[in-house]
Amino acid sequence: MVNKKTFALAMIIVPWLTAPFIGEKSFFRFLPVASFVNLFLSVLSMIANKKQWWVTKNPLSPGLVDFTYILGPFFVTTLWVFKLTYGNFLKYLLINIAVDAICAYPFAQLWEKAGVFKFKKLNHTIWFFICVSLAIIIYGYQFIVEKSITKNQDPV
Repeated sequence: MVNKKTFALAMIIVPWLTAPFIGEKSFFRFLPVASFVNLFLSVLSMIANKKQWWVTKNPLSPGLVDFTYILGPFFVTTLWVFKLTYGNFLKYLLINIAVDAICAYPFAQLWEKAGVFKFKKLNHTIWFFICVSLAIIIYGYQFIVEKSITKNQDPV
């Protein structure tokens, strides 16, 4: 398969090629939730590596956290999903379930085949449910962020 460095670079660069189409207003509106989920995933990755839930073999991001996946597809996909669905929770949840299923099964299998990472004590289905649960949590986080921004903009 394609060498690991090329694959890892593509994982970071390709999603960001779509970022200009998100729009500046939406980008900054949903930047807090994308940053929050990336912080959460970074901490989860440190725990997962320590407990050997998975093993990462990424030459661009060696160590406890694979920032290639977190700063590439996960960050940009979070921005896109919120831009396209925020305000309609059912639509948001259904889109997230579809995206998380694609991520947990065919994409994860592709990344395993490429030698970038491998699930050890965690399987694809558990990862899928973690992602869906996280999607619900971050929707609530964005709701709180939006509510506090609106509250701060209202005259007292």
